[in-house]
Amino acid sequence: MNTVKSLQEINIAFINDKSPIIDLISNDLLNFGIDILFRSENTKDGLSQLSALKELPKVCIIDLDFYDKNVLAQLQELRTKYPTIKLIAFSDKDSEKAIKSLLEIGFAGYLLIGSDADDLKKAIETVINGGRYFSMGVADIAQEYFDSN
Repeated sequence: MNTVKSLQEINIAFINDKSPIIDLISNDLLNFGIDILFRSENTKDGLSQLSALKELPKVCIIDLDFYDKNVLAQLQELRTKYPTIKLIAFSDKDSEKAIKSLLEIGFAGYLLIGSDADDLKKAIETVINGGRYFSMGVADIAQEYFDSN
């Protein structure tokens, strides 16, 4: 497994529905040297932007309505078309149903809104290097999921 040596080797994308928090975190990630390839407001646009890229992002950070069955179907499509992209949820939803739905799709990380840019940076580095990263508020749910699957 190749490990990422520096943050300058990391490129990411955001798919989120107009979160001002993402604006602030994006600026912090840029300051860390992480390259943001694009930001889109929905999965359909994100898929379109991904198809136009010559180099795919290593990570896609997603903040959408994870209770919407259409959103979940689109995220499954994203996962199927681009299996090498690591997916990290960034959400205020901490319900078992929302978290398990994303883990079933193949998300490698889940951060609760309120996590700062340092947490997001750690999550990005961890998932790129083959690990999983979860906020304290969802870690027990994720552990239970992985223990039973």
